[in-house]
Amino acid sequence: MSQLGILVSNDDGIFAPGLLALAGAMREFGRVTVIGPEENQSANGHRKTLTRPLRINETHLADGTLAYSTDGAPADCIAVAMLGFIKDPIDLVVSGINRGPNLGQDLTYSGTVAAAFEGAIHHKPSIAFSLNDRSLEADYSTAAEIARRIVRTVIKHGLPPLTLLNVNIPNLPLSQIAGMQITRQGTSVYRDELVPRIDPYGRPYYWIGGEAPTGDVNAEGTDMWAVYHGYVSITPIHLDMTVHTMIDTLKEWAFQ
Repeated sequence: MSQLGILVSNDDGIFAPGLLALAGAMREFGRVTVIGPEENQSANGHRKTLTRPLRINETHLADGTLAYSTDGAPADCIAVAMLGFIKDPIDLVVSGINRGPNLGQDLTYSGTVAAAFEGAIHHKPSIAFSLNDRSLEADYSTAAEIARRIVRTVIKHGLPPLTLLNVNIPNLPLSQIAGMQITRQGTSVYRDELVPRIDPYGRPYYWIGGEAPTGDVNAEGTDMWAVYHGYVSITPIHLDMTVHTMIDTLKEWAFQ
């Protein structure tokens, strides 16, 4: 176990406290390499940079840990590491700890989850961690301990190919966590609003604003239900997004 190579990334940016907490928690398991976006890349999804060069800079985290930052997206961080920028072997990819949850359809937007997706594409066991606290003063100590426990178990058992775990952690002290639940995705309710503005030259521009997403916290067995009820939600996600049950139905539609 001590020889494992663990790649740590996130989408909140290289100096985010959640990344620092996750990197520290992973040192128990082996050699930790940190590479994250130089700026916040939240909600950028699984974006990969192909139309311009990527810059990679050496930096240090608040505790002095050597790290690398890129001017790309979270998926770029994982890709450049896997494609040869990091010379040492990488055995496991962990992403987070995200400031705010990634529940339901948030997976399609989340850069934190996108980093884990990219790890899975490169056939590495990958886990995304998010804390249900959006505040800048969030305490990541409980989430770091939960991440440590989950990674220990994944190292023991492994993950199937092209599969990642999406983990959401309640904003509670460790002593108040109700346990861990294996969950399915819930259904998000988005309350986005288009906010128009006028710049100093009289030209319109727009913000996508609105309140934070919600969902059905009463649908037992979902990630939303689990976190709302004080459980850590562990959702297995597969990169094959085919609706297999619909294949035979579509064959009967006689597309021309």
